[in-house]
Amino acid sequence: MFHMQLEWLNTLKPNFKVLPLKERMLCGLGALLGLALSSLISWWLLGGINAWYIAPMGASSVLLFAVPASPLAQPWNIVIGNTIAAVIGVTCALYISNLTEAFSVAVALSIILMMTTDSLHPPSGAVAITAVLGGETVHELGYQFVFYPVLLNSILLLVIAIVFNRLLGKQYPTVAQVNTRSTDPTPTQKVTIQPEDIHQVLAQETQLLDISEYDLQKLILKAQAQADTRFHIDLRCRDIMSKDVLCLYEDEDIQVAVEKFKQVNLMSLPVLNRAEQVCGTLALYEVVEWFQKATDLRTSWQDQVKHIMKRQVVTVQPDQELQDLIPYFVERSFNYIPVVENKALVGIISRADMIAALYRLLQHR
Repeated sequence: MFHMQLEWLNTLKPNFKVLPLKERMLCGLGALLGLALSSLISWWLLGGINAWYIAPMGASSVLLFAVPASPLAQPWNIVIGNTIAAVIGVTCALYISNLTEAFSVAVALSIILMMTTDSLHPPSGAVAITAVLGGETVHELGYQFVFYPVLLNSILLLVIAIVFNRLLGKQYPTVAQVNTRSTDPTPTQKVTIQPEDIHQVLAQETQLLDISEYDLQKLILKAQAQADTRFHIDLRCRDIMSKDVLCLYEDEDIQVAVEKFKQVNLMSLPVLNRAEQVCGTLALYEVVEWFQKATDLRTSWQDQVKHIMKRQVVTVQPDQELQDLIPYFVERSFNYIPVVENKALVGIISRADMIAALYRLLQHR
């Protein structure tokens, strides 16, 4: 019986991810810093006059620091949504004498206008009520209430949220483009689900979903990639890699690198140290840029490969499955990927190698 009651209670819970303890603590810390700092800055800006905070900012901090990816937590929503609600709330307080009617109408109109301007922000409903039920102090402010505390508090809290989330490595505000190189769908999207497909499906929905269209696209593509892992590619990196690798050494002269680039049809080459370990990669465009700066005395000492190479290199193991490499060639336009074993270079896999392997797989199927 008790078990059945627990199951019934579970039906009332949202299908929501519970973050690890560390993430939950960081969300709380963000709200603490956001509210405290914005309140202190408000007090400082106004010289200690009327330095008070409104309760709806606490609700806004939940969105800004706990669910910053939500469409309801974006900068447009908190600034425009709160401003609209404050203006309507003050107007209703001035012209509707019955308080119940005033705050009911204020919230209703705020919802309609926020949805019309795509600025829906749930705490704004509380802003509208505060404008009506805030007491004599709020009523004396009149439309000044819109600018302070509402707009000032909203902007300060927003700025702190942007800084805090980015320090944690979170993209806030949400980036509105999945393909950063082009307005076209990514190569993966072209052969699976495209943004336009998602847009058309969402256009048919009659209710708002608390997830942005762009995040939905990313999740669907990740789910597609996860599903694709169930269809194994039998080939491994060692099966298709080129073992006779032309490479550069970090202490080689850049002029030597130019001669080596002439020998191969690759846009970049791996760079090794004298222990034969991969330590970087050098692209042809970086050599071109070096030649353009060759007359600059400030860079004249940069005459070796190590001076202009990139030190961050993506590598794979010989026994790694080829499907692990596909995102790098398709989404990030890699020309090749070094294959290393015990930190030593044992081969490379070029884009041509991958195309040939996938063509072989298609023929097999």
